[in-house]
Amino acid sequence: MNQGTKDVPLRTFVHGSWRQRDNEDEHTMMRATCIGTPVAPRPLRKWRPRALNTTYASAKANVGASGTQEFDYDLITIGAGSGGVRAARMAAAKGARVAICEMPFAAKASDVDGGVGGTCVIRGCVPKKLLVFGSHFREDFEDAKGFGWELEGTPKHNWKTLMTAKRKELDRLNGVYHRLLDGSDVKLLEGRGKIAGPNSVDVDGKVYTTKNILVSTGGRAFVPPIPGSEHGIVSDDALELEELPKKICIIGGGYIGLEFACIFNSFGSEVHLFCRQEYPLRGFDEEIRHFILEQAVEKGINYHGKASIEKIEKLEDGRFALHTNEGEEVADKIMFATGRRPNTRNIGLETVGIKTDEKTGAVLVDEFSKTNVDNVWAIGDVTNRLNLTPVALMEGMAFVKTVFDNTPTKPDYDCVPSAVFSQPPLATVGLTEEKAIEKYGDVDIYSSTFKPMKHTLTGRTEKTFMKLIVDAASQKVVGVHMAGADVAEMMQGVGVAVKMGATKQEFDQCVGIHPTSAEEFVTMRTVTREIRAPT
Repeated sequence: MNQGTKDVPLRTFVHGSWRQRDNEDEHTMMRATCIGTPVAPRPLRKWRPRALNTTYASAKANVGASGTQEFDYDLITIGAGSGGVRAARMAAAKGARVAICEMPFAAKASDVDGGVGGTCVIRGCVPKKLLVFGSHFREDFEDAKGFGWELEGTPKHNWKTLMTAKRKELDRLNGVYHRLLDGSDVKLLEGRGKIAGPNSVDVDGKVYTTKNILVSTGGRAFVPPIPGSEHGIVSDDALELEELPKKICIIGGGYIGLEFACIFNSFGSEVHLFCRQEYPLRGFDEEIRHFILEQAVEKGINYHGKASIEKIEKLEDGRFALHTNEGEEVADKIMFATGRRPNTRNIGLETVGIKTDEKTGAVLVDEFSKTNVDNVWAIGDVTNRLNLTPVALMEGMAFVKTVFDNTPTKPDYDCVPSAVFSQPPLATVGLTEEKAIEKYGDVDIYSSTFKPMKHTLTGRTEKTFMKLIVDAASQKVVGVHMAGADVAEMMQGVGVAVKMGATKQEFDQCVGIHPTSAEEFVTMRTVTREIRAPT
């Protein structure tokens, strides 16, 4: 890639040709994270005024008679996570004067620490996926023997080396996000942002006025109030451990709990996973819940279903005793993966009377992401709608179109693909079998369980599961679920087909790519079972 000079702008090779890179965006950063593409540093540039987008003129009506602007900014975003940064940058691109406030960078979130990039980049999706990659080498080394590789001795893992590399990458990504904001002419106000009035935001004692306020403060890990809970750690801590625990108990069977159980298990820790439900991943398709638990237990995770946590006790030797309805389990670490709660404490919501959910504290918004206060909006996990990073990005874009482009736009939550990076991983789009039956009544199920081609030589017992859910009347594919290697990569493409309303016949007409697991999606011809509503 050209580094460029004063007279030669940075260029990027895109779709077969070179184009000038005006500014980096979140997707550039994400691609760099996922595939290792270097993101060249770009020089800082001075703020420059932009001509207003004509469609935004109506949103700039509050101007004094002398022409002096009434507010310091047209938008102040509180919280610089993925959704907040996207909304701020896109609003600035429309000609708005935008600022965004965020607390100083730290690996663990607190009342005084945060960081540009938010949960996903600093203490969520990105560092977790790096640990997933790292942990999987244990199986890769074992599998290599089946293909003739002679490895002398057992490869050793250095946890401190991994933590150092991970922290270095997070520092880099934090810098990328700073450059994203600078390149978009978005002013970063570092400090705790609080709503001080209908048109004002206080950042560590300094008050700024603004026409619109966007709340995008995300969520924080929730720890239930049980005796001894102060001895437990949460996912933020798990990503920053100085040593790999020999034994860990994880409380919670959601995707965070299952993912970390698989990570620690693959690195060699003894893992005990405790869940209130009989099976993990409540809300996912029942069949895939059963399948993924089967695979997790096969890989050595100790699962405790229908568990009730009573207390945590710190022992004299520095370890901890977890007391449950089953008895006692002693471990080096006890981790809470008991969900997340919207981060709404101490951000000034009560100052202007913004309504929140009584149970979760989530900011209540309408279908356009507006709160009960006209010029205050909210997106992302703080609203507790569909808590996924790409959804927060989508909500941010819809907000910008509504407020700054004069195009009222509702976020679209239909057929959002998602993945759980367990081992094996699982991915899904559309309805579960249970929801499809509830909605359509008559449903056809196509499913397949098989040993992947790779494991015919490794001797590993791991299997792949694939499932199509079809509305019997229209033959539309309304749900797709899969567990196995690389499923998240496959599901992104399948998600497009489901979103477009593809039928089972159209899946069948697509020629498969051989030999792959993905071809199973277009070669399942026999109905596994037919569900028909009572007549």
